[in-house]
Amino acid sequence: MTAEAVVPAWMREHITAEEYEAWSEAQCAGIEIVDGMIVISPSVPVRHRRLARLLANALDAAAGPDWNADTDFDVRLQDVPLTNRRPDVVVYRADTIDVTPTRPEHVLLVAEVVSPGSETTDRIVKVDQYAKAGIGFYWRIEQAATGVPLVYTYALDPATRTYRDGDVFPGVLEVAAPFPVKIDLGQM
Repeated sequence: MTAEAVVPAWMREHITAEEYEAWSEAQCAGIEIVDGMIVISPSVPVRHRRLARLLANALDAAAGPDWNADTDFDVRLQDVPLTNRRPDVVVYRADTIDVTPTRPEHVLLVAEVVSPGSETTDRIVKVDQYAKAGIGFYWRIEQAATGVPLVYTYALDPATRTYRDGDVFPGVLEVAAPFPVKIDLGQM
């Protein structure tokens, strides 16, 4: 059996921005596009979704009227080749809520909750992509064996378009930037 017989044709073809924009929300759910190729996101555990929601709710409450925090939508990192990522949490300018696609210049912070199957992508690949796109802050939430998540914070160095390591927070995240917020992610 050849690879072509195992992998559906639609997964072997490059997708353009124009083609992707014609797809329905249901067609876009559960996938990302990287260098024009469809990447199916693994289904995430309930704990993963809950951490993302708790984080988004707390960020939304702390952000003030200029920023929104949400889960589960695309950020268009580049048009050619098309790269759309779907971070677990996105903090974006409130005045761009109806602008599609959401672009890096609309985004202040992205956060990824690491789960089995996303370790390398969340720890290495996405860090580089988000930094090169110019997104100011990246947070990575690791689900520790103890049940208390660890939050790794990174801030963009605009000159090099790389992230500087920030602090690591076990369970309770308390930061001043990009805006003051205190979040207890250990309350699960």
